[in-house]
Amino acid sequence: MSLLSVEDALNRILGSARPSREMDQVALHDGLGRVLAQDLIANVTHPAFDNSAMDGYAVRHADVSAIGAELKVIGQSAAGHGFGGKLEPGQAVRIFTGAPLPAGADTVIIQEDTEKLPDGRIRTTFSPGKGRHIRLSGQDFAAGEIILRAGDVLDAGRLTVAAGMNHGSLPVFRKPKVAIVATGDELLTPGSTPGPDQIIASNSFGVAAIARDNGADILDLGIVADDAAVISAAVERARHAEADVLVTLGGASVGDHDLVQSTLLASGMTLDFWRIAMRPGKPLIVGQLGDMAVLGLPGNPVSSLVCSLLFLEPLVRKLARLPDRQRLSTALVADPLPANDKRQDYVRARLSINADGSLVAHPFGRQDSSMMKVFAQSDCLIVRAPNALEAPAGAPCQIVRLR
Repeated sequence: MSLLSVEDALNRILGSARPSREMDQVALHDGLGRVLAQDLIANVTHPAFDNSAMDGYAVRHADVSAIGAELKVIGQSAAGHGFGGKLEPGQAVRIFTGAPLPAGADTVIIQEDTEKLPDGRIRTTFSPGKGRHIRLSGQDFAAGEIILRAGDVLDAGRLTVAAGMNHGSLPVFRKPKVAIVATGDELLTPGSTPGPDQIIASNSFGVAAIARDNGADILDLGIVADDAAVISAAVERARHAEADVLVTLGGASVGDHDLVQSTLLASGMTLDFWRIAMRPGKPLIVGQLGDMAVLGLPGNPVSSLVCSLLFLEPLVRKLARLPDRQRLSTALVADPLPANDKRQDYVRARLSINADGSLVAHPFGRQDSSMMKVFAQSDCLIVRAPNALEAPAGAPCQIVRLR
């Protein structure tokens, strides 16, 4: 099986992805980032009544059409405590922002445009237009109006209007479930004391963070040994949990101890492809096991993170019905880059900004796929196309933004 390009690999991964139609009902405070599954209709009218947009006095416009009008203040209207009477000619009601407009009033004059007289009356120092500083009932939305649509991603503004529409809970699409299992006899959980030939497992935490940040729920299957029966048991746990995606970490190549692919095939997985023309991340298992997509990521930490950003992130976002995250940008390379071979390179780099506002990518000198520290310090990945010629300092380049 020949090496697949990154673009072809992503198209094949996304081409078989089918977002779930299942819905959840979630409380408003759990709605951030979720995708509405149904149109949302306002249960109330907003504003529910004519109210004041400013602190001042509710008046009849006919009484304040000329500067210097003197009016008798007969009461007040505050938010939650409206004035129960009716305004008559020559009268005013003290009113506060959000308070109901009294019957008979058609204008609000702000307090800065009045003078208080000793006998409790007010004198106007400005003549406002009719209807000034009044929020009319329904000027935002009316009961029965569709405000939010199925497919809308719930952010701060949409959650605010959903609450204002008097919805205590919201119908959203179910989050995709991503099961993650790390394989390797040498792996220990963080916080352990490694013995000879042992290392601390780190990949699953970064991969889970990427999946969760893009709308997934995570099923952590832990660390399993390089044993076909143990790996098979973890696969069955993922299937039993009805995971949408199974991510395996390590064992994706063809060495004597790389048992993941053969175990998945024995479990019934249909293999789509498993090698990509990219660096880091060449060995990547992609297949389908029933309704569950399978991504077998390389064991090197940087390889697994780069592959997660390029393939797992867009897959999860499609399953979650979220729009694509735009990570691609352009920058200038700070240092010369050598000619590339037949694989697409992703070079770790930090970013700076020139005086003219242009981005500059500074590649790190060492690019080994086991170097987590370099990846953590990187702001972007410089994309080097297959067979790219040498790039001099200052040349434009495509980058994948990491933050």
